[in-house]
Amino acid sequence: MFRSRSKEEKAPTDKVTADLSKTPRDPQAPKGRPTPKRSDAQTQRRRASSGAPADRKEAMKRQREARRVDMAKQREALASGDERYLPARDKGPVRRFVRDFVDSRFCIAEYFLPLAVIILILSVIQVQNMNIQNISLLLWLGVIVLIVIDSIGLTFRLRKQLNERFPDTPKRGAVAYGLMRTLQMRRLRLPKPQVKRGERP
Repeated sequence: MFRSRSKEEKAPTDKVTADLSKTPRDPQAPKGRPTPKRSDAQTQRRRASSGAPADRKEAMKRQREARRVDMAKQREALASGDERYLPARDKGPVRRFVRDFVDSRFCIAEYFLPLAVIILILSVIQVQNMNIQNISLLLWLGVIVLIVIDSIGLTFRLRKQLNERFPDTPKRGAVAYGLMRTLQMRRLRLPKPQVKRGERP
């Protein structure tokens, strides 16, 4: 009597155990490690959804990649004149007008470096008489005087044009920006010239 009862009680237990072993384990609740805190789990979920880097190394890698892309866009913008990706010092309608104003003119200052090299070569030539060295010195003084006169004239004309075209726009540093551009040879200027010589900006 007791035996049959114990057999009947064991039978359902064995069935329940077999049923539990057959049920698939929930993939969201892995075994073998403690359950993370709620704050940690929320942080991980937020990071995964926002696409934030998992560690510092990954963050640095992404920053380098983003910087590389930005530099490539900036180089293309300097060649094409695209305002969206230009450096901060070259952006804006005022700076664009200054570039066009300078590029449309012939400036003596843009030939300063080639003339300086020629004058330097002439000054070191050793000859019986000193005429070549004296000529090179006079050329040097003449070039400097011409550059100063040309720069003063450019400053007045550029300032007048800026006041007429952009009366309410900040123009700080615009004239100095234009004068620095005149010191560069036309083909080496960045951003590249967008107007031809003699063309009105």
